[in-house]
Amino acid sequence: MSYVFPRHTKADLPTAVAGEGCYLIDAAGKRYFDGSGGAAVSCLGHSDADVIRAVQEQVGKLAFAHTGFMTSGPAEALADLLVSHAPGELDRVYFVSGGSEATEAAIKLARQYHLERGEPQRRHLIARRQSYHGNTLGALAAGGNEWRRQQFDPLLIGVSHIAPCYEYVDRAEGESSYDYGQRAADELETEILRLGPETVMAFMAEPVVGATSGAVPAVAGYFKRIREICDKYGVLLILDEVMCGMGRTGHLFACEADGVAPDILCIAKGLGAGYQPIGAMLCTKAIYQAIEQGSGFFQHGHTYIGHPVATAAGLAVVSALLERGLVQRSADMGDTLQAALVERFGAHPHVGDIRGRGLFRGVELVEDRETKAPFDPSLGLAAKIKKAAFQAGLICYPMSGTRDGRNGDHILLAPPFIITEEQITEVVDKLETAITESLPKG
Repeated sequence: MSYVFPRHTKADLPTAVAGEGCYLIDAAGKRYFDGSGGAAVSCLGHSDADVIRAVQEQVGKLAFAHTGFMTSGPAEALADLLVSHAPGELDRVYFVSGGSEATEAAIKLARQYHLERGEPQRRHLIARRQSYHGNTLGALAAGGNEWRRQQFDPLLIGVSHIAPCYEYVDRAEGESSYDYGQRAADELETEILRLGPETVMAFMAEPVVGATSGAVPAVAGYFKRIREICDKYGVLLILDEVMCGMGRTGHLFACEADGVAPDILCIAKGLGAGYQPIGAMLCTKAIYQAIEQGSGFFQHGHTYIGHPVATAAGLAVVSALLERGLVQRSADMGDTLQAALVERFGAHPHVGDIRGRGLFRGVELVEDRETKAPFDPSLGLAAKIKKAAFQAGLICYPMSGTRDGRNGDHILLAPPFIITEEQITEVVDKLETAITESLPKG
């Protein structure tokens, strides 16, 4: 009898007892290759000696100090390291315990920034359909996934949602990739004008969309146009890199690939690599100074922000990513993984698109490659693939609702950056087994 409240009350889950490199091991001794890093969390694998040592040493010195009274050495050092590598004018770091807290803090900071500057009418947030920004009520409202939002909709704040940058489905025949991206980005300006430019506080987006759409990167030029529109109307640009950041896409910060820098940036998952729960919100000097020179107090907070043990783990993780060349390894092994996926599934009759950046890859499944028509959602294809892969010893991240929250299926892969070429073959072999077993017969 378990008194744990599980994610799914009818699931019969094995008990994880150990982690070794890219593998998790259950109580029966079965090994599972962690092909999704949990949820794009375990970028260093499951037994990194340096991170373990950093956590143990910090617990022995200082486990907790509330940030209402004191700061700590690990928090200061991690903030210094992040800012020294951050894009653009990002200058301050606000530590939290996870991704939803980071995006929630970003939304509240955007609102307070405009209040401090004497623009209380700026209250509207714009995001994108088929996005995911977390599960707290504010973050859920920002997200554009209808399945996740539906039952909580009466509790959510109003957020406008424009189209995602989803080239595989939305680029018109004969339209160039660049022109499509400009058209998609221009929806933001249309929505700002509809709401009233003086009332919009921020636009939030994932540089590479993760769980809801399956590693969908923006086309070249899209985010530069988004940045121009935000600047034109005084709208803050919030980039959510909770899943795609911290080296996952082959750049320490995912937005570097798009040549833009946000006003506020959210990170988590790979920041702690699973060794401690931690996230962070970074903001520009201008935003921080608006608070500092105004009320002087960001009206937000959580008990565990800036937690010494969590920030010590984060410091060890980011140091490892940089000092061991693991960000570049993510880029290089990501190319190898993409090539292996294309070789195995590029001509598969039910694989429509293979996409992503670095070690963040998505495989979209379709009933018909020519029309790109998805499978009937009643088949539950993503759930079947997840179960079959798990039985084969592969943890991956299949999801349904790829197109609109109901239709479409994809598989997200986000393995540890220490993956080898031999293990890529293992992943692709087991994934092929799972897809073959799960597709409708006949």
